[in-house]
Amino acid sequence: MDASTANSQISYSSAKNRRCFHKLTWYSLLLGGLFAAILVAFSIGKYPTSPPEIIRFFLHWAGLAEMDNGRFDALHNVLIDIRLPRILVAMLVGATLSVAGAAFQSVFRNPLVSPGLLGVQSGAAFGAALGILLGLSWPLIQGLAFLLGLVAVFASVLIANVFGQSSMVMLVLGGMISNAFFSSLLSVIKYVADPMNVLPSIVYWLMGNLALANMHQVLIFAGPLLVGILALSFCGRLLDALSMGDDEARSIGIPVHWTRYSLIAITTMISALTVSVAGTIGWVGLLIPHIVRLLLGPANTRVLPASIILGAIFLLLADVISRCIANTEIPIGIVTEILGIPVFLMVLKRSRKGWH
Repeated sequence: MDASTANSQISYSSAKNRRCFHKLTWYSLLLGGLFAAILVAFSIGKYPTSPPEIIRFFLHWAGLAEMDNGRFDALHNVLIDIRLPRILVAMLVGATLSVAGAAFQSVFRNPLVSPGLLGVQSGAAFGAALGILLGLSWPLIQGLAFLLGLVAVFASVLIANVFGQSSMVMLVLGGMISNAFFSSLLSVIKYVADPMNVLPSIVYWLMGNLALANMHQVLIFAGPLLVGILALSFCGRLLDALSMGDDEARSIGIPVHWTRYSLIAITTMISALTVSVAGTIGWVGLLIPHIVRLLLGPANTRVLPASIILGAIFLLLADVISRCIANTEIPIGIVTEILGIPVFLMVLKRSRKGWH
């Protein structure tokens, strides 16, 4: 081995170590931020609790510290029965929307795509509004929202296959048509709904909220959402290949058509689940992947897992703001929109080099 080859190998190894250190540093910061956000979410509310007391509560629960039984029961009611389900739902929904947004942006090779592109949010919103109008129970409303979210995406894919041989452009146009159709149906529901009781319930649900989160919901939805999140998080290399273009992906042996529709199916199902749990919450799926790309670069092997963590942090903090900024709770969808617009403008300013 000559001197120049040895120097090249040393330089390559040093650069690789620096990238590795950079990546580990960001992941450590994100995990630390997630822990801090969880602690904040447990601490703040109508019954404020200090972080040391929260830590002592969990240590007592684990048999590692002492605490007065009366105080323990009171904290158990506040922290476990009330705040814990809400925290878990916020983390699951934030992580799901973020990883779904990152996956969609790579599948469609478009940085402005969000999980609602193919009509899933419009369909689910119409399903929930219809359920509220019919006076169904909350589980049936959630089931109808999930079902019609899938129907809306199926309609988008059907339009693309009938009119455009399933091309990407026709798929996007099919999504626009499906979105418009279910949005118009939603307008009809709002027009005929009782303005005194039913219409406010529909409007409040459409703005997104986590107020109805409970442990029963967590147990039902956590399994499928976690499976979907994990499935997408392991598809980073596939998404990187799709991002390069169909011909390049086929040249390395990837079945483009099958892979694309499988990813769309997973993303659609978990997005529809989040809408049925928490209503329509915007900006998370669009904003978080952009922030992660600025921090860690464009490779989806890094973007997907980091988006999961940052999405959970973002929605946790948005939920804290929504329930603490005023005397009455503000729908979380309003908070994400208010936070999302200025943050997205800052992201655009810093991403002048373009999205890869």
